[in-house]
Amino acid sequence: MKPLVRPTLARHFHRIAWLAVILTACVVVFGAFVRLSDAGLSCPDWPTCYGRATWPSAPHEAAAHAASQIRPFETHKAWREQVHRHLAASLGVLVLLLALLAARRRRFGVAQILGASALVAAAIPAYMAGQVPLAFALAGAGEAVLLLAALRWSNVDLARAAALTLAVIVFQALLGKWTVTMLLKPIVVMGHLLGGLTTFSLLVWMAWRATDLPIRLVDAGVLRRWLAVGLVVLGLQIALGGWVSANYAALACGGGGWTGAPHHYMDFPRCAGHWWPQADFREGFVLWRGIGVDYEGGVLDGASRIAIQMAHRLGAVVVCVYLLWLAGRLMRTPGMRGWATLLGGLVLVQVALGVLNVKLALPLAVAVLHNAGAVALLFVLVTLLARLREPEPVA
Repeated sequence: MKPLVRPTLARHFHRIAWLAVILTACVVVFGAFVRLSDAGLSCPDWPTCYGRATWPSAPHEAAAHAASQIRPFETHKAWREQVHRHLAASLGVLVLLLALLAARRRRFGVAQILGASALVAAAIPAYMAGQVPLAFALAGAGEAVLLLAALRWSNVDLARAAALTLAVIVFQALLGKWTVTMLLKPIVVMGHLLGGLTTFSLLVWMAWRATDLPIRLVDAGVLRRWLAVGLVVLGLQIALGGWVSANYAALACGGGGWTGAPHHYMDFPRCAGHWWPQADFREGFVLWRGIGVDYEGGVLDGASRIAIQMAHRLGAVVVCVYLLWLAGRLMRTPGMRGWATLLGGLVLVQVALGVLNVKLALPLAVAVLHNAGAVALLFVLVTLLARLREPEPVA
């Protein structure tokens, strides 16, 4: 039986896809740096920073803008927030280019991608002019066009994946705006993290598919199912980690809960001096809270933050056990020993970084590396999902 022949992709599609993968990893890790250095609200307006495309270089340059009434200008923080926005915008351009290349052979494909992008682009000046309902309607219409295209198109030439990735990027931009305008609302902050990692996963999958370097194994189908379970488990743990960060619960187990305790009170494996301290899971996992509340620094009490921290620790045990088992399963598969070693090693490093975050009271470098570890684990799992395939049938 003759195998199906995939339509030829654009000549440089895979190169652009890999560039987008690298840039997405940088955006996610730099975004963690911005968040963990408390610079998430350093530019209180969007998409400008105190009315500038870059950022003011001195406080007196920001004083004339209305945003200075919301939050005083901090030079050492504002550049971080705005650089992150520019990196994300550059990523958006690359993903738009990928979508155009993938859709070029679809009927009206390029017109749909450009039309949707024009609607989204028009929403930005509308928002800056204070026409919020119009801006929301334009962005929503652009998203609808992209999602309908992704549903209608097949993925034989990666058109569906490219359109879907562009739709995720647009929604990421909205989440980035809401992160600022909703004053670090936890559900938005966590969603922004998950959106960034979803974008990364989609791009990694597209890059490998475009590169077309399959790993042929007889039991590839079984392994892909185990990998998919691992991806779901890891995704849930990343969501828990985002919830910990968004609610400032990373140090909740210090001397009696959230007390701003000194370093030597940071407790692990116990929490606040107990194996199972008093924890308020109901209050800790309320996803939607009031509009207009400034969530910087967190608003939950100690028991609620302890509940979030304990849930993340329990999730880490589940993920660690499952992924180490998966690494062992791969180790017994011919030709997969290198990937198994990489997966197992990353899991152990990630656990060690999580423990150090607690014991050392969340040092910035370690916390950022913990986020980078999640990116690396996603890369391994998505790579194997994209590359593992059954042997081709013999003619």
